[in-house]
Amino acid sequence: MKWNDKPYHSLDYELKKRYGEKIYRLSLNGGMTCPNRDGKISTGGCIFCSAGGSGDFAGKAELSIKKQIQSQKELIQGKRPVKKYIAYFQAYTNTYASAEYLEHIFMEAISLPEIAILSIATRPDCLGDEILELLARLNHIKPVWVELGLQTIHEDTAEFIRRGYRLACFENAVRQLRSRGLEVIVHTILFLPGENEARMVQTMDYLNRQDIQGIKLQLLHILENTDLAAYYREHSFPVPTMDEYICLLIHCLERLSPDLVIHRLTGDGPRDLLIAPLWTMRKRTVLNTLYREMEVQNTWQGRYFTLSDEPL
Repeated sequence: MKWNDKPYHSLDYELKKRYGEKIYRLSLNGGMTCPNRDGKISTGGCIFCSAGGSGDFAGKAELSIKKQIQSQKELIQGKRPVKKYIAYFQAYTNTYASAEYLEHIFMEAISLPEIAILSIATRPDCLGDEILELLARLNHIKPVWVELGLQTIHEDTAEFIRRGYRLACFENAVRQLRSRGLEVIVHTILFLPGENEARMVQTMDYLNRQDIQGIKLQLLHILENTDLAAYYREHSFPVPTMDEYICLLIHCLERLSPDLVIHRLTGDGPRDLLIAPLWTMRKRTVLNTLYREMEVQNTWQGRYFTLSDEPL
């Protein structure tokens, strides 16, 4: 199968199929924190999480949502013409507030005609009934995607990274979201300390059995001023080479259902904070190397590959 010259079911392909054009993501900051930081669960946050709450590229919280959107639009439109956007609430836990506040900021985003989709990154343990009903109502106005940070299915790794909830909580959140017609995207992190290929593939196999619509595959970044950085300096655990990561990515993509939309294959660590792996700063090189390797292995699940000139 061919997905617009991508060797996997990319988000770029899916959006063009639904909307007939390319759509760009605007990373927003709703000014929230996280129960893993404010003391409700813990105060240290997840071991890998930066001070920006995984929203290092998001807008500035002191700006209104409309001003954040306008500012990010200007950056994108300076490079290429764009008509539609995803309002992506990225920083920290974006359902960790009152329903009234969330309705205000989410409506501020989706009231803009150029916003096609509302995407909300959050935790499975921050989806109470009132929040779920709000998201369901908004989903009747414009599509709402809920992005859940799972990272791994293995409880010992989850405890090490201080995720703060058990797998059953994630499963219940998926059921609740899907029963209300909301699309679910799951974040995973590859090469967490102590996770070998077999364990990472088990996470992929598990997600194949869940009622989810998309997945993000993120390589572990070791960032300055995180507890993971301190652990790395003390224990010097191995980080993958680019070739090792690409080999694992291909193995993961082989296992995942072709119906599952791949929202991400790697990630961007802030250059001023990234300790390792430093090769991840060459994102285009990473993705084009992945595509070439897939083309070489063109018997992969009988799918058809061509090189992409414009990695998503």
